[in-house]
Amino acid sequence: MTILILGLIIFLGMHSIRIVADERRTALRARFGESAWKAGYGLVSLIGLVLVSVGYGMARQDPLLVWAPPTAMRHVAALLTAIAFVLLAAAYVPRNRIKSSLHHPMLLGVKVWALAHLLANGTLADLVLFGSFLAWAIVCFSAARRRDRAAGTRYPAGTMAGTLVTLVVGLAAWAVFALWLHERWIGVRPFG
Repeated sequence: MTILILGLIIFLGMHSIRIVADERRTALRARFGESAWKAGYGLVSLIGLVLVSVGYGMARQDPLLVWAPPTAMRHVAALLTAIAFVLLAAAYVPRNRIKSSLHHPMLLGVKVWALAHLLANGTLADLVLFGSFLAWAIVCFSAARRRDRAAGTRYPAGTMAGTLVTLVVGLAAWAVFALWLHERWIGVRPFG
């Protein structure tokens, strides 16, 4: 569990710099340059992500059950993760109505993804992993919305075509991950 927690501190800590030290982040980006900042940010994030993956895998070997979710929660989680994938796609597909309405769909997708996994899984490792991501996404979304209001940020209007592409890409990515990659990468079949 220690490796999982260390990885979460590194990964989510790196992704929280803008929340707790936005001015310092801006100064460091200016000092080192955009490319060096992104390279360092990416490297530290990758180290954290690897530690999260290894730590979670280790914790799953000797799980401590906190609660036993009802089987129906798997169906709820499947629906919620489909929504999370659409929200993730909305962060990248240009000119979609989801992003123009919600402004930060990736953070909302992380919230939905984490909640889905908390509902369907009941071990301490699940609570630590998905609870940490849910708490981080809630705080980060709130901070991003405050920054938007302070800066007067306007998001371009979405189009029906952009929204349809977002839905197709998100649902297709969800299907590939849920039906094939989740078992290969995580070792768990969501539908089976």
